Amino acid sequence: MNKIIGKPVDRVDGKVKVTGQAAYTADVPIENLTYGVIFQSAITSGKIIEIDTSKAAAAPGVVDIITYDQTPSLVKVPSFSRPQTQPSEKDDNIYYNGQHLGIVIAQTLEQAQTAAALVKVIFEEAPPTMTMAQAEIFEPETIYFGMMPGKITRGNIEAGKAEADILVEQVYSTPMEHHNPLEPSGTIAIWEGDNLTLYETTQGVSATQRNIASVLNIPQQNVRVISKYLGGGFGCKALLRSHTILCAIAAKRVKRPVKVVLTRSQMYTSCGYRSQTHQHLTLGATKQGKLTLIDHIGTSLTSLFDDFVEPVGTATTMMYACENLQIKYRLARINAGTPTFMRGPGEATGMFALESAIDELAFALNIDPIELRLKNHADVDPHTGLPWSSKSLKQCYQKGAEIFGWSKRNPVPCSMQEGDFLIGWGMASATFPSNSGSASVKVEIFATGEVKVQTGTQDIGTGTYTVMTQVAAEVLGLPVQFELGDSNFPQAPITGNSITVGSVSPAVHKAASAARGRIIEMAIADLNSPVYGSQVEDITVESGQIFLKQNPSQRDIYSDILRRQGLESLEVTEQTSPNPESKNYAKHSFGAIFVEVAVDELLGEIKVRRCVGVYDAGRILNLKTARSQVVGGITWGIGMALMEKTVMDANQGRIVGANLSDYLIPVHADIPNMEVQFVEEQDSYVNALGTKSLGELPIVGVAAAISNAVYHATGKRIRDLPITPDKLL
Repeated sequence: MNKIIGKPVDRVDGKVKVTGQAAYTADVPIENLTYGVIFQSAITSGKIIEIDTSKAAAAPGVVDIITYDQTPSLVKVPSFSRPQTQPSEKDDNIYYNGQHLGIVIAQTLEQAQTAAALVKVIFEEAPPTMTMAQAEIFEPETIYFGMMPGKITRGNIEAGKAEADILVEQVYSTPMEHHNPLEPSGTIAIWEGDNLTLYETTQGVSATQRNIASVLNIPQQNVRVISKYLGGGFGCKALLRSHTILCAIAAKRVKRPVKVVLTRSQMYTSCGYRSQTHQHLTLGATKQGKLTLIDHIGTSLTSLFDDFVEPVGTATTMMYACENLQIKYRLARINAGTPTFMRGPGEATGMFALESAIDELAFALNIDPIELRLKNHADVDPHTGLPWSSKSLKQCYQKGAEIFGWSKRNPVPCSMQEGDFLIGWGMASATFPSNSGSASVKVEIFATGEVKVQTGTQDIGTGTYTVMTQVAAEVLGLPVQFELGDSNFPQAPITGNSITVGSVSPAVHKAASAARGRIIEMAIADLNSPVYGSQVEDITVESGQIFLKQNPSQRDIYSDILRRQGLESLEVTEQTSPNPESKNYAKHSFGAIFVEVAVDELLGEIKVRRCVGVYDAGRILNLKTARSQVVGGITWGIGMALMEKTVMDANQGRIVGANLSDYLIPVHADIPNMEVQFVEEQDSYVNALGTKSLGELPIVGVAAAISNAVYHATGKRIRDLPITPDKLL
C-alpha cells in the first residue's frame, strides 16, 4: 500500500488560494448585506460626557447607530472567553486609546465610514499611565486565567548563590509587538429568527460558538460559526473580540446581515498584542559550568481592567537541570488594551532572556555554549521529576552543529571578519509544550465512491486541510474530501498552543479506521463478496478496494459493498481524548537553532547570512508543510530580533505607525536560505499518531541565537530587543 503520511504532499487547498477561489470571511457573498464600522475613543484616559450621533444619523445610507450604552445586557463569562472590551458593562470610563464606543450600520461601507467620522464624542480627559515606570507594579497570585501560579520555586535560591563560583545577573527586555496577519479580523452576522450564523475570522469555530452563545445568553445550538479559510491568526484571533459581539447585536437590531471588517489600524487596538517585558534573570554556576541557581523575574504590561501576564518563565522552569529555581511574575497596569497570546507566548520572550544569559555564562566560564547546555541537560523534567515522553535535544545540538560547522568557530568575540563586516556565530535552544485536547470527527463513505471527513477544526494557514487529508486517505486507501471550519461539524479544540495536529489527527485516524473496519466487516459477512469468510487481519485496503494481503486478486470495492447492503452511505463519528497515561510524562518539543550574522562595522547594520534549525517534533505528517512552518517561525524570530517593535506615544497613548508601512517585519531580502532538519520520533504518549507540537516551536530561541551571534561578532551584548544599528554604534 502506498503510504502518504509524512510525505511532502502539496497543499490540497493551494489551487483555490492562488486562483482566488478561496472565500475568506469578508469574501462570502451575502444578500441584503449592510456594513458596520466601529467608532473608537480618541483619548486614552477619562470619561465619556456625551456621544452626539445626530449628524451621523442624518448622513446618506445610515441604517442605525448603536453606542456602548445602548447595547443589551450581556452575560458575564470567564476571562478566557471574555472579549477584550465588553460592551455589556455600559461603562463610561475610557481605559485606552482606540476603545470601542459603538457601531454605525449603513447600506455601503463608504457610507458607514463617512457616518462614523461624523460621530462626535465629548470627553473629560484624565492623565494616562503609559509606561512601566509610571505604573504601580503588583504580583498576581495566579496567571494565565488561573491555570498557573504567579510564583514557582524549587530548592533554595540563597543556597544556590552560596554554591556559585560565578553569577550572571542581567535585565533583558522585549517590546510590545503586534501580530499583523495578512487578513484583518472581521465578522458577518446573520439572524434567522432566534438562530445566529457568524462568518468569522477565528482560530476556534467551536470555541466561538460556545462563547458567543454564553455572552448573548442564547442556546449554543442556535449559533453556527463558519471559518473555511483564515489569513493568519498567530493568537490575535484566538479569543472572542468585541467587534464580533457588536456585529451580532447590530444584525439583530437592524434585522439584516451586517459585515464588520476591522481596518489595519483598528487591528492594533482591538485584537491584543504581545506585551512588553522586563526580565531580571540571575544564573549561578560552578567553575565547571554546573548551574546552581536560576532566578527569573518577569514584569509585563496589562490593561487597567484585565490581568494578562506574558509567561516568560514557563520554559525556564523545565529547560535545564538546576536544583534551585525561582520564577516570579509581576504586572504593571497601563492605559492600553489587554495583551493576548502571540506566537510562542512566554517561550519566545522568555527564552530570549534565558538563552542569552546561558550564552553570557558560557563566555564568562570560557566554555563552549553547546558544551554548557549539555552539562546542564535535563534528563527528566527538573521541576516535576517526570520522565520526558520523548526528548532528542542532544541529537538536535549534534546534528545542527555538524551541518552548521560549529567546530570551526573561533570563540573569541570580534575574531571573525570579512572586509568591513564582523562575522558572528550564535546558537540557542528551543522548546514548546506538546499538548492535545479532545476532538471528534465524522467520516462518511458514499456508494458513489466519494468520502467526506468533517470536523470543527480550522486551518489558519498551517496546512490542516492537507495533513488531515493525508491521514484519512492513508487509512481508507482512497481519496477523501476533508472539510473543516464549521461549528455544525463535530467539535474540535481551538487552533492555538500548537495542539491541532496532536488533537485532530488521532481523531481522524480513529474515525477513518472505524469506517474502514465497518466496510471490511460488511464484506466478510457478505456471501457475494470475494473476501467472504476472511479474517479482518488478513485484509488491507488500497484505491477504494479491499483485498486479501496474501491473494490480492480476491478484492472488493467500497461502493459495491455499500450497494449490496442497500446503503447510500456509511457514517461513523469517533472522538479521541488525551491519553490518561500521558499525565505521567513531561511532554515537550525541542530544537536547536544556529545562525551566522554579518555586522557592518561602520553602519551597525546586521544581516543574517546563514541559518540552521534542527527540531525534535515527533512524527512529521507532511514534510513540506512542516518545513514551511519552521521557515515561517524562524523568519518571525528574525523580525523579533532585529525589527519588530510597536511604538506607543507616551503622552497620548496612541500607537505610532499602526500599519504595515511603519511596523517593520522581514521581507525576502532579509531572510537567508535555511537548512531545516527534523530528528524523527514517534511519541505515543502525546497521541496515538506520535506527533508533537511544531507550529510555535521554531520562533523560540531565534532572537537569542541572533543576539548571541551579534555579541560574538562585535563584543557588544544587546539585551533590549530589537537589536537596531543605533544600539551597536
